[in-house]
Amino acid sequence: MEFFGRKRELAQLRRWYEATESGGGQPGQCLIVRGRRRVGKSRLIEEFVRGLDAPSVFFTASNLSTVQELENFTQAVLASDLPEAEVFGNEPTSWDNALRMLAQLLPTDRPSVVVLDELPYLTQNVEGFEGSLQTVWDRIMSRKPVLLLLVGSDLSIMEALDTYERPFYQRGNPVLIEPLTVADVQDMTGLSPAQAIDARLVTGGMPRLCVQWPRGEGLERFLERSLADPADPFVTSGELAMSGEFPPDTHAPQVLSAIASGERTFSSILGDLDISRMTLSRALDKLAEKGAIAAEVPLSVKPSKETRYRLTDEYLRFWLYLVQPLLGVVQRGRGDRAVRRIMGSWSAWRGRAVEPLVRESLARLVPDADWTDPDKAVEVGGFWTRTNDVEIDLVGADRGPIAKRIGYLGSVKWHETAPIARKDFTALAAVAARVPGATLETPLVGVSRARSELGPWSAVYCAEDLVEAWR
Repeated sequence: MEFFGRKRELAQLRRWYEATESGGGQPGQCLIVRGRRRVGKSRLIEEFVRGLDAPSVFFTASNLSTVQELENFTQAVLASDLPEAEVFGNEPTSWDNALRMLAQLLPTDRPSVVVLDELPYLTQNVEGFEGSLQTVWDRIMSRKPVLLLLVGSDLSIMEALDTYERPFYQRGNPVLIEPLTVADVQDMTGLSPAQAIDARLVTGGMPRLCVQWPRGEGLERFLERSLADPADPFVTSGELAMSGEFPPDTHAPQVLSAIASGERTFSSILGDLDISRMTLSRALDKLAEKGAIAAEVPLSVKPSKETRYRLTDEYLRFWLYLVQPLLGVVQRGRGDRAVRRIMGSWSAWRGRAVEPLVRESLARLVPDADWTDPDKAVEVGGFWTRTNDVEIDLVGADRGPIAKRIGYLGSVKWHETAPIARKDFTALAAVAARVPGATLETPLVGVSRARSELGPWSAVYCAEDLVEAWR
């Protein structure tokens, strides 16, 4: 299977690998690699290791007993190309013993790589694992030219590894693996910039889903082919995520479904569910810790408590809102009907779903523009009032969530072919003064799917500009 994108991540891993060759008292380097499930962490690291001329061992933990896990680790080392790996034929009696034996095997005269994938299973199931790893790292591993990659999908557990009270504190460097960018998706699919953005919103940039998108195929045809088979990964990945990725106390199926239609307030989510305020508050906190949702507040120079919640996984947002309600139709073999229903709601859903991608793209584009002070365009968010009588898609500022200076305001109109219009400028200008920190001189920008004339705007951006921002 061809490997696309990830040039930045591969280069980053390569720099850390080369640092092990630089010598010094502690040539060993450790990376704590985290990222949501399905984001392609394991494939990225496999591709990286494959491109090296270095001995390595790659072990993936499972939710098994300590004894079975240790046996699988032993087999992974025996199957590796580490020098003298055969000593693991005398099976280690404990994880502490296994880590020490592995450390002793690592060469001293050339770099090597050790990958411990799905690390949270080990930290949760193996008593004292973090302490053993810390001891072996400090006394043996870090003194050898080894790159140790600790990989995991549970963001909260992986982040906790590097907290003060944990044994491995300040021993690893954190690396976050994000979904494929919209530019990567375009390269994989061969679509136009506007169509590539559609594909990114539908797949969430998850490599397993993107690789199934035939080059040049439009959205409707992709959905027709995917929904024709109830066992297609595009259909089943959402079900698997809901059943396996989140603990029961997060009430993920209910809470995420309630949020999936767009940014939602605490009260509106609570109104959709049969749970208490305290239960919902805990669930939202847990889901935010795991990176499944983002809690956002209006961006301006004044603090605000008007929090809205948004799903960070675009695929799950699409799947929960537009696919899940039609699973029965798909399972009865009428994917064609499901596609018609989805396409009927697609434009309205896309108009709101594209806003986070627009904000991320402008955060990369605007600081290089000549129409605003780049120091005022570091953070990009939105603004809204409690009653939604004012709702502004884009606010650029020097920092967030409470800014000192507002750099620009913007409007997003994501119609299929129509450019952003003068009436959109007039509507934004009429409410701009309602944003604390904005003035009559604050630049106004427009963003649309189609390329537009500059007109009265300080700047206008289209789909092509947004994709190029990621190159």
